[in-house]
Amino acid sequence: MERYAGAIGVERVDAMLAEGLFVGVDGRPVGAGEPYTAGRCLWFHREFPPEERVPFEVGVVHQDERIVVADKPHFLATTPRGRHVTETALARLRRDLGLPELQPAHRLDRLTAGLVLFVVRAEDRGAYQTLFRDRRVRKEYEAVAPYDPGLALPVTVRSHIVKERGVVAAYEVPGAEPNSESRIELVEHDGRTGRYRLVPETGRTHQLRVHMNRVGIPLLNDPLYPVVRDDGPDDHQRPLQLLARVLEFSDPFTGTPVRFESRLRLSGRG
Repeated sequence: MERYAGAIGVERVDAMLAEGLFVGVDGRPVGAGEPYTAGRCLWFHREFPPEERVPFEVGVVHQDERIVVADKPHFLATTPRGRHVTETALARLRRDLGLPELQPAHRLDRLTAGLVLFVVRAEDRGAYQTLFRDRRVRKEYEAVAPYDPGLALPVTVRSHIVKERGVVAAYEVPGAEPNSESRIELVEHDGRTGRYRLVPETGRTHQLRVHMNRVGIPLLNDPLYPVVRDDGPDDHQRPLQLLARVLEFSDPFTGTPVRFESRLRLSGRG
C-alpha cells in the first residue's frame, strides 16, 4: 500500500479507500479505518490513462448461452495489450452485454476488421480454442489490393514466417520449411484494384498481409507491408482493407455445423 501511495499520492489512495475500490480476498470493500493485519492481501484494479475512443461500434452477429460472435471494427484491439486496454472489443462486449467472464477463443489483428469468436463461460473456452489450434475452423477473408493482370490467380502461397517480439513487421525466411499457407483468389476487379478472397490454412501473425505482399499486391492502406511507416495517430478514414468475413466450424458441444458471415463491408478506398 505504501509503495502504491508513493506512486499516485496518498490523497488518491484515501479517495480509493473511501470509494470502496480496495477489496479483500472475500470481495468485501476495505475501509480506511480497518486495523492493519500482517500478511493480508488486498486487491484493486489499477487506473488507466484515458484512451482515444475508436469511433466504430462492435456488432453482434450471433449470441447464445455459450458463444458470442462479434464484428470487430478496424482499429479496435481484440483484447487488452500494450497501450490499448479499455478500448478493446473484449472490454466493450463485457460491459455492453453484461458478461464479465467473456473471453476470446482467438484473436484478430487490431487493424483488421471482422468476425471474432468469444466464449461466454470460462470453462467452455478450451473447447473452442482447440478448434482453432487443430485447424478445424474454416476462415475466409476479403481484401482489396492492386490488380495485376500478369498475376496468375488463384494461387497458394507457402512460406516460413517469423514474427519477433518487439518488432512490428513479420518477415519470411527463404528456403526454410514453410509454416504458413494461404490461398489467394480474385473475385472481381475494375482494372485498377481487385477484390480478393483469402483462405488461410494456418494462422501466423500478419500471414495474409505478408503473403499478399509476397505476390506483389500488398493490401490497400497497409502501414507495414511493403514499407513500415512512421508510427502515428490512426487515420480512421483509411482502414486496412482486410476483413475476416466467414467463420465455419462444428460446435464442439453439439456437433452442429455453423457458419457466420460478417455484416461489415470494405470501402475499397486507398
